[in-house]
Amino acid sequence: MRPPAVPLITHDPYFSIWSTSNHLNGSPTRHWTGTNMEIDSMIRIDGVTYRLMGVDPARTPAEERNEALPQTALEVLPTRTIYDFAGAGVQVKLTFLTPALPRNLDVLSRPATYLTWRVVSNDGKQHAVSLYFDATANVVIDNPQQSVSWARLQLNGAPVMRMGNQEQPVLGKSGDNLRIDWGYLYLAAPAGSGISTVAVERKAAVSAFRRTGALPATDDFEIHKARRNVLPALAYSFDLGKVGSAPATRQMVVAYDDLYSIEYFQRKLRPYWRRKGADATALLESALRDYETLAREAEKFDTELMQDLRRVGGEEYARLSALAYRQSIAAHKLVADLDGSPLFFSKENFSNGCIATVDVTYPSSPLFMLVSPTLLKAMLKPIMDYSSLERWRFPFAPHDLGTYPMANGQVYGGGERTEENQMPVEESGNMLIMTAALAEAEGNANFAAKYWPQLERWAAYLKDKGLDPDNQLSTDDFAGHLAHNSNLSIKAILALGAYAQLADKLGKKQVAAEYRAVAQDFAKRWEGMAVDGNHYKLAFDKSGTWSQKYNLVWDKLLGLNLFAPAIAIREIAFYKTVQAPYGLPLDNREKYTKLDWIIWTATLAESRSDFDAILAPVMRFLNETPDRVPMTDWYWTHDGKWRGFQARSVVGGVFIKALADAETWRKWRK
Repeated sequence: MRPPAVPLITHDPYFSIWSTSNHLNGSPTRHWTGTNMEIDSMIRIDGVTYRLMGVDPARTPAEERNEALPQTALEVLPTRTIYDFAGAGVQVKLTFLTPALPRNLDVLSRPATYLTWRVVSNDGKQHAVSLYFDATANVVIDNPQQSVSWARLQLNGAPVMRMGNQEQPVLGKSGDNLRIDWGYLYLAAPAGSGISTVAVERKAAVSAFRRTGALPATDDFEIHKARRNVLPALAYSFDLGKVGSAPATRQMVVAYDDLYSIEYFQRKLRPYWRRKGADATALLESALRDYETLAREAEKFDTELMQDLRRVGGEEYARLSALAYRQSIAAHKLVADLDGSPLFFSKENFSNGCIATVDVTYPSSPLFMLVSPTLLKAMLKPIMDYSSLERWRFPFAPHDLGTYPMANGQVYGGGERTEENQMPVEESGNMLIMTAALAEAEGNANFAAKYWPQLERWAAYLKDKGLDPDNQLSTDDFAGHLAHNSNLSIKAILALGAYAQLADKLGKKQVAAEYRAVAQDFAKRWEGMAVDGNHYKLAFDKSGTWSQKYNLVWDKLLGLNLFAPAIAIREIAFYKTVQAPYGLPLDNREKYTKLDWIIWTATLAESRSDFDAILAPVMRFLNETPDRVPMTDWYWTHDGKWRGFQARSVVGGVFIKALADAETWRKWRK
């Protein structure tokens, strides 16, 4: 698999660094928005310097190719990215470990990634080896006109360096195509011999190590000033001495303390890892102390999850899911509420920048239903609490809580003012389905009981409006308004069934029976309204149309059994006749598709061969798309080009295939 972009350091929408070329030493590392966010690495072998990561701005592309140590392998796993290099008599393994362990929120919320270099001779000789790493000011500023400050620290003998924007406008702005410009970047290396550090202009550090194998002798005390073509950097070098058949390893911790992360109804919230008073020192101490333990736990987690993914969907499905794992998590921020409870806020990356968007949470939710119902609950809670306020006066669920990182109230469509451009059926259905799925994952409906008045109101709305939706937006809002949307109707019907299921779990037998009967009646009526020969319509009033009926997957997952199995069988057979080279279009109106919905649709297939047939063009897209961005979920199926969106959390939806396997979901629930 050739990922369009490779996750390196992926924690949240701001601390997110990727490689966007086939080789780690083939392009600068970048923020998910595409802006350069350089971290660099080189290796010096017997007096000759080779590049491992990034590019040297002082070199021509031809010179860069000659200086790059050949990359021989790349593996992307759920918590790790592993590169292999070989040349000049040595083998190098460079591992990026982001311990996003979903059942340990203290560790998952730590904004600390480990880089580990493992060097060994492969020609039977000993070689003099030293390593170089730097991180530039682009990690801590939004634009090059901003000045930085830097400092040195010692932490139990470990050399630590820090850099941040001089002005520190904490939570000073909101929007989409932005980088963080508050908080501090920290670099830390375990205490040991042969370590040198320097704070200088990046070109000076790179040039000195390339020529001599050493860093500049002194810091540059003027690098904090914003100047044209000057990029400050914090640099480390490690002298490994003579390396033979016994591997030599070195580690770095790259961490970011954003101080405050989210504004939630005018309250500034700390990141979750800070909830008990921890500071940057505690962050680094725990990160340095826990490396060996976390490395073992991450390897065990990756192995177990990949085995299960291969079993339910095959090798290609497992690799797709591994690529989606950190991307989905890193499009969120985990913070602590006033009582210390977790709140998990999504950001609509390159969509509209909204925070806590319900129709973004819905497609991403399968990942969290599988590996961490606690995180799903932490996504649903802010929406539930918001909708319980008097200021939210509508009978349907809200769309969002604001623009990231400001969660101060809905900004999409009519906001809190009017019903214009709202998504009433969409968001109400999403919340009911996800709450029912949470109850399945947790084994109880306690969360639903706490918010029953909201669920009751939304179910009543769908009972009245859901079977044949008015002209309105759905989660596919980029396609515009659509009346009589048959796929949206499926969502409403299943949401009513989900509500009945929740009522039954809570002992509300009369309510359960009433809404179960309504859902069953609607499902029967739906088939007659939607059938169009060998498939089902895009909209009830539009013969000769078709669309992906991806919402139907919840009938199977929640055991609702409202729709006849023949509907999914008929749809899958039809989809195979209209697929394009790079995937199944979303519907008949355009050639574009949504990657997450394709996997939901494929999960409707009864046979593995049909699932594979729908998955294969998606994998071809990932391998061949010319757009080197973190996995997009919206692309053209005829030429594999990016249509819009990138690095979004919705790719967590690919884990729905694992949810559909009862044994797998049961295992992870335990």
